[in-house]
Amino acid sequence: MSTTPTDEAPQGVLADLDSQGTTSFYWYLAVLSCIGGFLFGYDTAVIGSVLDFIPYHLSNFWTGYLVAGASLGAAVGALAAGPLTDKFGRKSLLIVDAAIYAVGALLSAVAPNAWVLIFARTLIGLAVGADSAIATAYIAEFAPKARRGALMIMQQWMITVGILVSYIAALVVFKVAPGAATGADWRIILGLGAVPAVIALALRTRMPESPRWLMLNERYADTAEAFDKLGMRVTEDQVRETAAQLKETERKLARKSLWTPGVKRALFVVGMFFVFQQITGINIPFYYGPQLLGTYFQSGKSAVDAAVAGVEAASILGVVNVIATYFAFRFIDQVGRRKLAIGGYIGMAIFILVASWGVANLTGLPRVWVVMIGFSFFISSFAIGVGGTGWLIQGEVFPTAVRGRAAATCASVDWLANFVIVQWFPTLNSHFGLAKVMVLFAVLAVLAIAFVWKFLPETKGVALEEVNAVFEKQAVRSPVSGSG
Repeated sequence: MSTTPTDEAPQGVLADLDSQGTTSFYWYLAVLSCIGGFLFGYDTAVIGSVLDFIPYHLSNFWTGYLVAGASLGAAVGALAAGPLTDKFGRKSLLIVDAAIYAVGALLSAVAPNAWVLIFARTLIGLAVGADSAIATAYIAEFAPKARRGALMIMQQWMITVGILVSYIAALVVFKVAPGAATGADWRIILGLGAVPAVIALALRTRMPESPRWLMLNERYADTAEAFDKLGMRVTEDQVRETAAQLKETERKLARKSLWTPGVKRALFVVGMFFVFQQITGINIPFYYGPQLLGTYFQSGKSAVDAAVAGVEAASILGVVNVIATYFAFRFIDQVGRRKLAIGGYIGMAIFILVASWGVANLTGLPRVWVVMIGFSFFISSFAIGVGGTGWLIQGEVFPTAVRGRAAATCASVDWLANFVIVQWFPTLNSHFGLAKVMVLFAVLAVLAIAFVWKFLPETKGVALEEVNAVFEKQAVRSPVSGSG
């Protein structure tokens, strides 16, 4: 797909913003925006570490909700955040989300009964879902085009760091006070999630609002102030001139409706990318890895020993995940979204088959090694080519006027797909066995390769206002098919 500039290219101060160097302040804003990714990684992984020690009687349904329900809440939170962020701005919603998460984490720590804990988990899910809908949209609207990919992949990296930190926190608490596993330990581990949320709440109040959103809403003095925080000195008259050009671009793309054929096509492509991202099985090693591998690493006989062994095994995969995501930073703006995604899915298909072979044909320690190696490279392939790419295209392919709502819809699809695969895995595993389920994941990864090859255009190095024009051209040329 050609990335030749079009007449929709941004002018004036937006062109200057696109050509800015990426200072440390830009990276700081990206990290701060993606605290929700860290919190989601922490929350989804940490519940598996403490589930056996929560002293409340829960039915199978509500036990499953504690594990997977945050994803369901996230889907609702993402949908709710879409129209709100388009109306009230990216920064305001990011501040509210951090506050909601902090309340949810603290409630989890002091929950006097199961119902309060379930309510707290729901709050956490809503906040994380809303954050995921807003973070990449916010980053896309200030990031220079040459480094937009690297900045937006921060969302995926923060998820991986959150997962790893949850394992480390659980290991430290269980080892320091193994006798309090059903008392204070699980409360401390869940409550620690409030710490980054409170820090984010304080720091996000000082973030600049998205300059593109401010211009679209005719807040020109605030726009000039936001540019100043981003290292650009502009006058209010320059902002007005660029805002008029931006509105004209939006009108050209919108015609009679903001939801043009190109926007709808982009919505389909990103939504399906997120579905494949989840149903190819990436969360199985993190959600069920401790259960599947823990007994092989167990050195003691108590429940705490088993939990610690499982968390230690999962921690190895967590370290792999964090390290591999670094390479996504390095390559996303050089190799591009499309090639990296295809390569990632190829690696996932190959290495999940390696793990499947180990499960089906080996026993004892050799099986553990082969499965761990297969899982490690499966996770690496996802982290480098698939995980961050999904969040990146979610934030960059939609016009400013509908970016919040469209990104929220796609985030909701992602969390729903996450919920479905996490809930169904035990059933699939009991009916078909782990080896065959892994083969199914490989088949789905091959289908994902075909989808990316056919539908996902390359958008590296394309100015933000031009990206949706690529999808508009595809929609005009062929409403139901595309080319790279």
